[in-house]
Amino acid sequence: MIALHSIISLLLTGLYLLVVGYLIKGWSALKRPNIKGASLTTKVTILIAARDEEERIRYTIEDIIAQDYPKHLTEVIIVDDHSTDSTSDIIRSYAADGIQLLQLKADKPLNSYKKKAIAEAIARSTGDLMVATDADCRMGPKWLSSIVGYYETHKPVMISSPVTYFEERSLFERLQTLEFSYLIGIGAAFIGNGRASTCNGANLAYRKDVFYEVGGFKGIDDLASGDDELLLQKVAVQYPNRIAFFKNPEAIVYTHAKHTLQEFLQQRRRWASKSTRYKDKKIVALAVCIWLFNLSLIANALLAFYNVYFLKLFLIQFLLKCVFETAFLLPITTFFKRANLVALLIILAPIHIIYFVYVGLIGNTRKYAWKGRIVK
Repeated sequence: MIALHSIISLLLTGLYLLVVGYLIKGWSALKRPNIKGASLTTKVTILIAARDEEERIRYTIEDIIAQDYPKHLTEVIIVDDHSTDSTSDIIRSYAADGIQLLQLKADKPLNSYKKKAIAEAIARSTGDLMVATDADCRMGPKWLSSIVGYYETHKPVMISSPVTYFEERSLFERLQTLEFSYLIGIGAAFIGNGRASTCNGANLAYRKDVFYEVGGFKGIDDLASGDDELLLQKVAVQYPNRIAFFKNPEAIVYTHAKHTLQEFLQQRRRWASKSTRYKDKKIVALAVCIWLFNLSLIANALLAFYNVYFLKLFLIQFLLKCVFETAFLLPITTFFKRANLVALLIILAPIHIIYFVYVGLIGNTRKYAWKGRIVK
């Protein structure tokens, strides 16, 4: 029985190490592309869905206004999703700067207000390239011009660009930044390996005609989340080789980690809820195997109280996990100029094992709170 348990644990460990090796290869394959010579003549629509964002939306709008992309080619549509604070008034105050306010008026309860907001903004838009971000994000002045430059020189139909956390106020938030870098790296690495899997809607661009060609959010509009990853996977079916990750520091979007454990778990539960709807079932199977690997780590840690053999097995698994994850995270955090965060992996790694198993269990079984609503 112990021998069989050991074989299963080591097989799962080997599989996980192969996956991380695959990710290391994918990130390495992504080079900073040359975007010199781009004409910058594409009409762009920036899309933002906002709900109760009075605290930070002003900074996002001002960063967008400060973009160095030609103003006559830039359209900004912000959809106010039934805010209960002064969000709409703040958006309206920037009308003279070309910021358009669209107020969402749902005639019946929805599970995905955000997808509805984005779809209505796209229907109103006049741009050829949709660039989506969130109402609490920050970006540098070359964010838009660099993305459009890449679009014009390399002709992808969808561009996933980097997102990171900043302005952390605690160890808990810095740990989130490291873990989030891992998630962003996964999406980038899969694209680097020629297989689109995940992305982040805080920094996602796609052609308007392609959005309609794949049916927009039809078929995924019953799920609250998934305006990014599930749309990406629909596009990947039609254009498997024309989805890109833009590995350029000028394209980074910055946002904030969650301040409390409850907010963090609600967010991760929301993200995990998308997994059952992934088009590529190989990715789902891979995620299940990684979940089982983490479960085996917990099982061996608990069994170590009864037999020291399992402690040795756990330590082998844990050490290999940390070594490979360090090799993956170091170049990603270096790209974000946050390489010092990798030192926190010794704290994050054991916590992440428990968290990963927990979120995997509850992500698809319970409703969660998002923007003051209970959704699924």
